[in-house]
Amino acid sequence: MEEGPTERGDGGTDILYRVNERPPLPMMLILALQQFLTMFGATFSMPLLLEGFLCLKGDTVGVSSLIATVIFTAGLGTLLQTTFGVRLPIIQSVSYSYITPFIVLLTSSDRLRCPDPICTNNESFVAQNTSHVLCGSDGHRDIWHIRIREIQGALLVGSLLQVVLGFSGLVGLLMNLIGPLTITPTITLIGLSLFDAASGKCQGQWWIALTTVALVAIFSQYLRHVHVPLWSYTATPGGGRGCVRSSLPFFALFPVLLGVGVAWFLCFIFTATDVLPPDESKWGYAARTDTKSEVLSLAPWFRFPYPGQWGVPTVSVAGVLGCIAGSLASIVESVGDYYACARLSGAPTPPGSAVSRGIGVEGITSILAGAWGSVGGTTSYSENIGAIGITKVASRAVIQTAAVLMLILGCIGKFSAIFVAMPDPVVGGLFLVMFGMVTAVGLSNLQYVDLSSTRNLFVLGVSLFLGLTVPKWLAQPANAGAINTGSALVDQIFTVLCSTSMLVAGFVAFVLDNTIPGTREERGFLHWREETPAGQQDADLSVYDLPFIQPWLNRRRITSYLPFCPGFRGDRRLHSTNTHQHEAPNGQINDAFDGPITTEL
Repeated sequence: MEEGPTERGDGGTDILYRVNERPPLPMMLILALQQFLTMFGATFSMPLLLEGFLCLKGDTVGVSSLIATVIFTAGLGTLLQTTFGVRLPIIQSVSYSYITPFIVLLTSSDRLRCPDPICTNNESFVAQNTSHVLCGSDGHRDIWHIRIREIQGALLVGSLLQVVLGFSGLVGLLMNLIGPLTITPTITLIGLSLFDAASGKCQGQWWIALTTVALVAIFSQYLRHVHVPLWSYTATPGGGRGCVRSSLPFFALFPVLLGVGVAWFLCFIFTATDVLPPDESKWGYAARTDTKSEVLSLAPWFRFPYPGQWGVPTVSVAGVLGCIAGSLASIVESVGDYYACARLSGAPTPPGSAVSRGIGVEGITSILAGAWGSVGGTTSYSENIGAIGITKVASRAVIQTAAVLMLILGCIGKFSAIFVAMPDPVVGGLFLVMFGMVTAVGLSNLQYVDLSSTRNLFVLGVSLFLGLTVPKWLAQPANAGAINTGSALVDQIFTVLCSTSMLVAGFVAFVLDNTIPGTREERGFLHWREETPAGQQDADLSVYDLPFIQPWLNRRRITSYLPFCPGFRGDRRLHSTNTHQHEAPNGQINDAFDGPITTEL
């Protein structure tokens, strides 16, 4: 592989390092660390969001172990995706589309609902009351291990559907039926349904939470065009050596980490000066930095996450169906990210085989996440794709190096423990920004839809409103037994499905959008897909070839009939025919890939 910066040949934005190229080792390590830091904020937030529903509150070492597991599985998933999946420089980590289904699963059953109180730190009280457990004790671990094993079982079984949809090529047919009007309420309600969780973290000290939001806004929006100057001693154009000045969009690359870091430092100052009250019963105590600091000393230096570390997974039908709902949303998210990543990387438009293989491998990595005991399946991270657009470095080797870094840091217990000690209001402020962005990304799909159409307004409004009201109605204690079919299992299944806001909204939108008469242009399908860029109809698709075995596959005729293999006959038809002439009958699998999807979900 060539080592050195090159430029795109299609007249687009200059790319310093393309997909099959790699920077020099020192630069590659720095760029890999940058990619890791870009995705880390969203990754460690997932366990912090679910800790209360998993009955993990009070066991800080347990939370740090869960964060380490999520980091480790993210590295494993990224390595598999970039090596055997879609083969683009794309980060894989835990998906937020699984949050709502799992929260509903853990709160809809008396067996999985957390006891009140979960645990206590009063040892003498526990000695006198055997029904209570000490926080962080073996008894407390037994409580939350049961809950996380339920999530493991759901991921192990529910993610099989994603594997089938991917490797069978059926994901193409699925994308033919799902348009912007289905995607918008589905993704939007992932964010809107979590406002209670964000508010719960903020209420301990709202001023700290809002300060965190303001800092992230300053770094990501107001200072995003400010470049920090850098100097390096290297070769000069004249043939000698000297200092070379460059610049780095520092604030645009790390706005979340900078915002959280500054807010955390302010909390430290306010704790040291007792501006924040040391009395647990007073408002503002939650923002102190000494409330969970013991985790830094209790967490082990090294801990290797392994499959089955929480015990043998348990499987329930309700959990599996909830996982399937999260997987379908994740598929839509990832397909959009594949095309966005290829566009920013200067790579050819991904063929149907690469997309199918990417979704299939994503299903496999979600199964592995379930085996290891993560808190959700994996998906592509669009913020890291944005980093490629900023740095102009699209090297696959950089992302694979970042994956190795994740695997290493996932085994260092002290590293994950640092983020467990973060004050809850700072986490709450981070949630406000992140869930707000998820909501906005969902709404951004409306740019492709004709909003002057009353048909589209009806589909959008009814699906959003039902997605908000039905789960809210079922969550009220007075309606706990509203679903009564005579079978406790069936009742729980329907309760989980109807309490998952994104599933309700997505299902209603899907049915209405595909049954109410309307043109494809009116529904947004035509504008949602852009034509294949000029010169790419006969583009070199070798960037999507599988490593090591591609020459062997090329000699096997059967691979041209497998929708996940490079050289699939549908891919050849796609790239040898002008996009204006694609008028194949509706229902052909590869019709879904006759133009890149431009949404970034």
